[in-house]
Amino acid sequence: MKGKVLVTGGAGYIGSHTCVELINEGYEPVIVDNFSNSERFVIDRIREITGAKCTLIEGDCTSLGFLESNLKTLDLVGCIHFAALKAVGESSKLPLKYYHNNIASTVAILEFLKSINCVNFVFSSSCTVYGQPDVLPVTEKSPIKPAESPYGRSKQMCEDIIKDYFNSGKNIKALALRYFNPIGAHPSALIGELPLGTPNNLVPFITQTAIGKRAELTVFGNDYNTPDGTCIRDYIHVVDLAKAHVKAIKKLIVSNESVFDVINLGTGHGNSVLEVIESFEKVNGIRLNYKIGPRRNGDVEKVYADCSYAKDTLNWKTELSLEEALKDAWNWEKTL
Repeated sequence: MKGKVLVTGGAGYIGSHTCVELINEGYEPVIVDNFSNSERFVIDRIREITGAKCTLIEGDCTSLGFLESNLKTLDLVGCIHFAALKAVGESSKLPLKYYHNNIASTVAILEFLKSINCVNFVFSSSCTVYGQPDVLPVTEKSPIKPAESPYGRSKQMCEDIIKDYFNSGKNIKALALRYFNPIGAHPSALIGELPLGTPNNLVPFITQTAIGKRAELTVFGNDYNTPDGTCIRDYIHVVDLAKAHVKAIKKLIVSNESVFDVINLGTGHGNSVLEVIESFEKVNGIRLNYKIGPRRNGDVEKVYADCSYAKDTLNWKTELSLEEALKDAWNWEKTL
């Protein structure tokens, strides 16, 4: 094995897929999760997919004492920090919960890594830091607009904390990966997205409607300035996204230079809500019950990434299509 990588929130949607890809690349993930937004069976599924072990330590990443008590003896080569609350709507109702969890966990992880002299840190960020962009596609140099939600602000703040920590002269190598809209599931259909309650994202709503968990899907607005009037997003297969995290931690491990950088992760083009619905129907042979509703507050009209920097710095680009992601998402839904 190439070494142990701490993966906070490793039982979650993107974290679990990243653990699979870490194992595929010869690393041993050490998962820390409090299962506030994930399920324990995911750990067994990771082992089933890979045939390899991954260590689980259950606990709260906001507690430096917990981290030091349970992880200090591990010989870690790096950390990928996913552990965060992520529901945009909920964050507006529970802002203190989001600020405490997302910011305190990042500070505690950085303090812990400093205490064990582990300098390689990959941070799970988001395209929400850009708000409604003035120019498309979005590059890493696009202006950071006021966030639309406490969730978005927490990601902006965490990036600022990491940058300030780097600028203070501390020995750290850090990459903040700003990803767009993860969708799909592992092709084995053993792990995938597990939203608690009402989904916040389009594709789980589509699959839950298709299987009958929900009576119908509402498309929020069809009068936007887009070709079919519905919002446009950059939808990226979660397996492609997971592989980018592995490339990011590998890049830091082999580098000898302290660095803080931000990198967009997306496909480089956008699809509208109606395009996603039509693609799902076509690839899976299913008619979806949906209706057009009013616009939803806070929705950005269109956003998609310029991914050239990710290709230059990580030698990474997406390999899987929207259709493959929607087929994998449906196969995952059918197993639940």
